[in-house]
Amino acid sequence: MRGEGLLVGVRAGVPQIVRATQDLFVPQTANLDLVGGINFKKGCYPGQEIVARMQYLGRLKERMFAFHVDGPPPAPASHVVVGDENVGTVVNAAAAPGGGSELLAVVSLAALQTGGLRLPDGRSVTQLPLPYDVPAPSMPNRVKL
Repeated sequence: MRGEGLLVGVRAGVPQIVRATQDLFVPQTANLDLVGGINFKKGCYPGQEIVARMQYLGRLKERMFAFHVDGPPPAPASHVVVGDENVGTVVNAAAAPGGGSELLAVVSLAALQTGGLRLPDGRSVTQLPLPYDVPAPSMPNRVKL
């Protein structure tokens, strides 16, 4: 996707996985479970064990959110930082018509709460709303034997 089409995807909260980001995220961290990109009731698929383990046994520590940043769009797989610590990764970004750029980034839930998100070049990252709700982290859905 390019230009306006990419911006539509960013604003819809739908990640476009590209070569630079193809091995960086479990589908749930990129919100694919929230936008219909993965179905836990269907048959087998590549990576099923890892994805299902996160769904039923794990607890997500990061999720994808929308952000705005001044200046040109950062490249996919660019870092989001707090101080010197890498706390997230840019999934997609597109120039915004009103100036600056809008982006989707998978970030640590703890870092999102503390704030102070930036790109490594120092530009401040401001959270924007997504068109869907991101659930609060919950305890794993472990099956009791």
